[in-house]
Amino acid sequence: MSIRAYRESDFAEVKLLWEQVFPNDPPWNSAESAVPEKLAVQPDLFLVATNDDKVIGTIMAGYDGHRGWLYAVAVSENCRRNGFGTALVREAEARLGGLGCRKINLQIRSANAQVKAFYDRLGYEIEDRISMGKRFAG
Repeated sequence: MSIRAYRESDFAEVKLLWEQVFPNDPPWNSAESAVPEKLAVQPDLFLVATNDDKVIGTIMAGYDGHRGWLYAVAVSENCRRNGFGTALVREAEARLGGLGCRKINLQIRSANAQVKAFYDRLGYEIEDRISMGKRFAG
């Protein structure tokens, strides 16, 4: 397995992976929307894990100068429990740390106990916060 920056030739495999891993995501999280948006801002923080030149995982990270964020952490179902997700998170953490980031946030759906357990093992903790958002039309 290797981890590298996303390449445009990865799009079809990333799209298929996200459709499998995030089947109920809203349209604004689709590869068609999220990938071009990420490539416009910090494209070096969009990483893919490959095995035999096939995309088996993704992670997108961002840093605004104050906080880092992790998004779209996905590993193909048949590749889970092999350390690929951990390796993706650790690589994103290292890249964010290299930019001066000292705190990373992420959001998961409250009902997703398996993903919560994954992040628990990596040292992430539930914080006493309320997550709020506002979606803009267009």
